[in-house]
Amino acid sequence: MAVELIELQSGDAPAATIIVLHGLGADGNDFVPVCQSLELAGVGPVRFVLPHAPIRPVTINGGYRMRAWYDILSLGTDPREDEQGLRESQEIVEALIEREQERGIEPSRVVLMGFSQGCAMALLTGLRYGERLAGIVGLSGYLPLADATPDERSEDNAGVPIFLAHGSHDPIVSIDRALASRDILMTMGYPVEWHEYPMEHEVCAEQVADLDRWLNGVLR
Repeated sequence: MAVELIELQSGDAPAATIIVLHGLGADGNDFVPVCQSLELAGVGPVRFVLPHAPIRPVTINGGYRMRAWYDILSLGTDPREDEQGLRESQEIVEALIEREQERGIEPSRVVLMGFSQGCAMALLTGLRYGERLAGIVGLSGYLPLADATPDERSEDNAGVPIFLAHGSHDPIVSIDRALASRDILMTMGYPVEWHEYPMEHEVCAEQVADLDRWLNGVLR
């Protein structure tokens, strides 16, 4: 599936790629300022790939069409998930990783990063991808299709480092849901670095600083 995207590079001949997946109703422009604020000179030149999600009707918004990686059928504790939409967007993210490989960046130099719905897509795809990635970043989101993950996860990414961050006052994705996702991942043996901040459904400066340090570690 073709996808529109934005690309940024901190220099010529990138040594690594960070694929950044936005949240519901946003687009790739949403995280351009965050990418520009990261200090990754020690890694070498970095390419940032910021795709725009497909436009689709979203049930919780009355069927209004907007950029979304998958449909949101309900809020709260309702367990229903748009598995078809999740799987379709998984293919998009996998194709972006493969595109980087064609351009000379091996998966082991690729980080998947996402916010909210994008967090869900980064975890869904990264845990199942058939070649080892450098890391997965999940911001203000959760683990989708959690029950299927143990059977579907890739051995190649069994030990992939994961950075999870969440706002303790998040009214969109509750901190309890994020903590449950963290615990599931840790139970499966993933090395999760967890951060919690006194904020809502957003990104803060302290979080970006922590992320910067973590990225320099996994991409060193």
